[in-house]
Amino acid sequence: MSDEDQFDVFLCHNSKDKPEVEEIAHELEKQGIKPWLDKWALRPGLAWQSLLEEQIENIKSAAVFVGSSGLGPWQSTEMRAFLNEFVERGCPVIPVLLRNTPQQPKLPIFLRGHTWVDFRTDTEAMENLIWGITGKQPERKPKLQPVIQADDLSSEKGVNYKRLRDLLAAGKWKEADEETFAVMLKASSREEEDWLDRESINNFPCTDLRTIDQLWVKYSNGRFGFSVQKKIYLSVGGKADGEYYQEAWEKFGDRVGWKVKGNLNQYGIVAFKTSAPEGHLPGVNNS
Repeated sequence: MSDEDQFDVFLCHNSKDKPEVEEIAHELEKQGIKPWLDKWALRPGLAWQSLLEEQIENIKSAAVFVGSSGLGPWQSTEMRAFLNEFVERGCPVIPVLLRNTPQQPKLPIFLRGHTWVDFRTDTEAMENLIWGITGKQPERKPKLQPVIQADDLSSEKGVNYKRLRDLLAAGKWKEADEETFAVMLKASSREEEDWLDRESINNFPCTDLRTIDQLWVKYSNGRFGFSVQKKIYLSVGGKADGEYYQEAWEKFGDRVGWKVKGNLNQYGIVAFKTSAPEGHLPGVNNS
């Protein structure tokens, strides 16, 4: 028998599942595996039993497919005899569950205990089927671990932002807001004064401002942070020039939830929760 007449795997299936089995057969061919599929191998007008008998001693393995249509022709006495021939020759007989199989069926005793290939749930089902046919274990690509971007805690003034980062990561918004005020005093060298004047705000170190803002934005999923507040302030007519614009400030207070009954909110009743309006935090001791 020539190499062209030799098959790598016999595909046993219910005729109602033929479209999906044929799809698998095409994929096997792409991988250099020659499948015996009745539709491709049977000459019209001849009985499949006699044609299969001619090949049975040379086919190297068998795949038994089960789909939504239930058990296939391998239930018959003749097909069981053919599959038993594979078992007796020590050839792999691979039970395969198709994508539409509702549940795992019971196999005949001589196939029980064989490892299944499950196209319903296994993303590597085709690789495993090829492994069963060829005996060559596929190279498993290592799963890529997500790249976790480290927080940038840079400071021009040597301020340690780890505590602020940890508080934000834990969702402790009030403590984080208080820590924000504390680190801003340090970065401005205003710890003794315990408040930020216009000059210290206008000359606040850019690196530190960026670090504080990025931490707030990241751990609030974009709801809080100075950059969020700036965007809102500019949208209501404010200008980023260091000057005070009363009308814009009033509108900004409305938008971020800092006004109660027409008056700017006192710090004691700032809402320290993610359901607060966008831009509500950091409050940095607003009054």
